[in-house]
Amino acid sequence: MHACSIHAKTLAMTAKFSFELKARDGDARLGAITTPHGVIRTPAFMPVGTAATVKAMYPDQVKASGTDIVLANTYHLMLRPGAEQVAALGGVRGFMNWPGPILTDSGGFQVMSLAKLRKITEVGVKFQSHIDGSTHELSPERSIEIQCLLGADIQMQFDECTPFPASHKEAEASMELSLRWAERSKRAFRKCANPGQALFGIVQGSTFPDLRERSAAALVAMDFPGYSIGGLAVGEGQVKMLETLALTTPCLPTEKPCYLMGVGTPVDLVEAVSRGIDMFDCVLPTRSGRHGQAFTWEGRLNLRNARHADDPRPLDPKSACPAARDYSRAYLHHLMRCGEYLGAMLLTWANVQFYQELMAGIRQAISEERFDTFSADIKRRYQTS
Repeated sequence: MHACSIHAKTLAMTAKFSFELKARDGDARLGAITTPHGVIRTPAFMPVGTAATVKAMYPDQVKASGTDIVLANTYHLMLRPGAEQVAALGGVRGFMNWPGPILTDSGGFQVMSLAKLRKITEVGVKFQSHIDGSTHELSPERSIEIQCLLGADIQMQFDECTPFPASHKEAEASMELSLRWAERSKRAFRKCANPGQALFGIVQGSTFPDLRERSAAALVAMDFPGYSIGGLAVGEGQVKMLETLALTTPCLPTEKPCYLMGVGTPVDLVEAVSRGIDMFDCVLPTRSGRHGQAFTWEGRLNLRNARHADDPRPLDPKSACPAARDYSRAYLHHLMRCGEYLGAMLLTWANVQFYQELMAGIRQAISEERFDTFSADIKRRYQTS
């Protein structure tokens, strides 16, 4: 065997997925996830890279912000340019020039929310693309195949994201379907995954305590290396979301990472961390930036507001981000009012870095056993902004 091939094989054999729990402050957890492409410090926030790009940011800016891992979307990349094409171009990592770990969702949520027409069966979902109306099928086996082609370090089981509101009967049927799909996802993953890659199970059950407990118990019995909590932040409201988290996370193994999907605001993050969550993703910092909303250490700002028109102060002098530190609020207001691309780019950059600085602050507070004080300060700044 060629020496290069031996070296590559050795690296693959030694690259393992693992989670280390380093400290606790109440139910808030400080840890680290090891992947073949780097370590993820937890609690972690993953910027959303829908189509192999974090919108309006260069990959080196994303990395410099303190981001350890980005999320890519199975549904979008399977439709355009196609999973096989991305694989031929080096996987998502090589395709988008991102050096670190990548997590992919299963595509299930986007099928439910974006597809023009869809039909769910035991086999999977048949749907029409929101781009051109073409017909596609996504099953647990195909979802995992796509995620393996994309080269994701952390992959999600294929699931049905239960809509809200749903009756107990509807939520139960949906949850049980997701459990059957979890078993099929795991079998498919064993066939196509590379060493070091990991597959997470997804807890469903809407806001019904008995269904969440049953879903968690069944997934724990399947012994996934990590667990996600799905089907929240879909309209149930923060109170119900937090109640559901409080009863779900104790049902999951403490020695494995717990990921809350699609959440959220700074207040959501500290509240969820206090209930044992280790990982998050959300489009909020990037989408808000494109629409003139900024997250700062003093709260949320709307840069389209006329009160910023003559304000020479930087966006956030406490931030290490050049976008927040080196440009005036008046200039950012001007860019947004004029529809200049630079405005969206600067605010997105500032927001992503704020989220990473927030996570770094959370991690430090947990390590120093002062998370409650830190959390209360964030809630004070953001619940009124």
